[in-house]
Amino acid sequence: MTIATMNVASLKVVKNSVIGNRTAKGAYGSDEAFVSKLVDALNDPPVSTGDSATAIRVEASHIIASLSYGSPDALRTLLRLNTPQALLYAISTFPPSESATLKAALARALRAVAAAIADVVGPSQWGLATSVSDVRAEAKAALDYLFQSEVLDVYIPLLVDQSTQVSAAVAQLLASAVRDASHRNRVSEWSPIAERTVEAKGKRGWEKRDPTKSPSRLGGWIARTLSTLLHRKDAKLQEAALSALASLAKDNETLAIRLAKGPPGQEPVLSAVLSLCKSRNTDLQLAASLCATNILRASSSPNSSYFPPSDQTGAITIMHVLNRIIGSDTASNQTRTKACFILYHLVADHKDFCQLAFDRNSLSHVGQLVKSITPVEKTTEEEEDEPESVSRLREAALTAVAAISLFDIDIRTAVTDELRLIPAIQTSLSHRYVGVRYAACQCARALSRAVSALRTNIVDTGLGMSVFRLFMKEGEDRRVMHAASTVICNVVTDFSPLRSTLIDQGAITRLVQLLNTGDVELKLNALWAFKNLLYKATPDLKRQVMSSIGWGEMNNLLVDPDMRIQEQALHIMRHVADGVDEVEFVFSEMGGSEAMLGSLAVAMESDDEDVVLQAVFVLANVANSPAHQRSILSHPRILHRLRECLVDAKVEIRRPAVSCVLELVRQNPRSHRELHEAGIDSTLRHMCEHTSHVSASPTLRVAAGRQAMGAEDDLEVQEKARQALHWLEHSLDMDV
Repeated sequence: MTIATMNVASLKVVKNSVIGNRTAKGAYGSDEAFVSKLVDALNDPPVSTGDSATAIRVEASHIIASLSYGSPDALRTLLRLNTPQALLYAISTFPPSESATLKAALARALRAVAAAIADVVGPSQWGLATSVSDVRAEAKAALDYLFQSEVLDVYIPLLVDQSTQVSAAVAQLLASAVRDASHRNRVSEWSPIAERTVEAKGKRGWEKRDPTKSPSRLGGWIARTLSTLLHRKDAKLQEAALSALASLAKDNETLAIRLAKGPPGQEPVLSAVLSLCKSRNTDLQLAASLCATNILRASSSPNSSYFPPSDQTGAITIMHVLNRIIGSDTASNQTRTKACFILYHLVADHKDFCQLAFDRNSLSHVGQLVKSITPVEKTTEEEEDEPESVSRLREAALTAVAAISLFDIDIRTAVTDELRLIPAIQTSLSHRYVGVRYAACQCARALSRAVSALRTNIVDTGLGMSVFRLFMKEGEDRRVMHAASTVICNVVTDFSPLRSTLIDQGAITRLVQLLNTGDVELKLNALWAFKNLLYKATPDLKRQVMSSIGWGEMNNLLVDPDMRIQEQALHIMRHVADGVDEVEFVFSEMGGSEAMLGSLAVAMESDDEDVVLQAVFVLANVANSPAHQRSILSHPRILHRLRECLVDAKVEIRRPAVSCVLELVRQNPRSHRELHEAGIDSTLRHMCEHTSHVSASPTLRVAAGRQAMGAEDDLEVQEKARQALHWLEHSLDMDV
């Protein structure tokens, strides 16, 4: 489809044919010779056509921007021809007198290409991406290139260009292309070369620097510049600046706190953002709501040292705006989709905000939306004819429902009994659109966390078995399988009526398959399900499960590089070895005392507290078997680590550790020599001697349940330490 003459007229024909036409984009985009001419024209336009070079460059930029959207073939060709580099070179050579039209065209083209590349690399900004592109590796390299320091020096300064179209395009680029923490940090910390030079001179110590002009003192050049753009009376520019700030503040605690707190004597940027949530412009409301959401969530993270005073007030403001949009009959599907996803980002994994969303009727709004767009009885033909915008809206609304109902049983009851959403969720499990199936699984996961729902609604409606059928489906999307496996983790617990049915229908075999897929997250969920399945399991079920996993594989899992996998494997061993006969079974299959205790010793020496916790629980179970107590007492590494757990581990670890010691001394009254050599006897005395002192002196206590100076402040640990010491001292009296 190469055009004969590269002139303004012919380029406009191409431009008009590819705008909004995926077929034409694919055809022109696959023509590498034509696209190569376009890319060349960005910096070296033909001059024999009688048209101005600027006009040709503008039209070529427009076509490239259009080709980058909607056609994988076109994007593949653009990447192969190094289009981002060509656009950046064109921008880097702008003379002071360059026309605003050309600058805006090139900036938009760069924004469009960057956004398309970022969409391929991921993660997706609005829901689940439908597929994984075969050019992801090339796209990732191109995206990393765009965020190199010297490349940022080329296009970031355009944020302060006199043309609002140019500055808006660069802000939109940041909003759409910043997807991961490394890129986020590079952009957030960027400053102009002049400011970097001032910083460098100041660090030499020979030049006095005004601290008020330090970029770090003022909150960063990018944050200051984008915040300034919020006050311009241009809705498109404000929306772009808000979206850029939202991308940069996401999971970025340092920047978020700056935006939420503000310099002394100045209004925080967050206040201005929340004010824009009340704009009459819906797109501006959405951008402001997302920006405020990301600032609130990042600045009030569990590890944050700052708690914004407007935390709940800001959340209520955002919810009020989103509720109105979600409940609107006139808002477009795309607009309501964004509103639902912003609500999800606001409440996800935040118990207080979930409750607030329930109290402010956000759940009711998204629930009613789900019901209104989800016919429970729908033919395959009708589903295939469903517009993609409706499918994406259903995905967004279900995702919000799942997030809001994750923690509280009353909220889950509202989902099942008041809103009656289970039929819509069940129907969505078989939807052709991957994002809808994934979101429906997330809803089922949230509901299955409630014992009452698990015993009634999930069984009675068939939702549990619908998820199980999806879980058993070969070739299902990996992300959907991950979500479905989290539901199975809940459905195989000992109080689930479906437990036996799922076992009979092949759940164990399917979980073993997931264990061997090579996908870490699926592997982790399979182990989690096995852990739940083995809790209070019969000896026969334990043998069936362990035979299916394989003892050799279990040994591999216990030394897996991923600490999460080690933790789950140890938790499985804890449930298997919860009786004297079962301990014998485990020891025989694990290669005897030396191998078994050696594995536990290694786990107890881990730097991961969760791994140590489960290893100590396994040891405590083993200590309940008289046949293996002497093996523990004759294992210096285990006893030494057991003493360390009593001294400086968190209280959750100290409890099983002291139980283990108590059982050992109670059943082996003449074990004081081994315990003395390990220092456990003196540790027990220290724990008991300081009991009264600890109670009177809170300053000795350490956060998170840790001890200080061997003192013990947990009543359960105190009592068992006292009992263990009594048995030890009694055995010494007997020896005398």
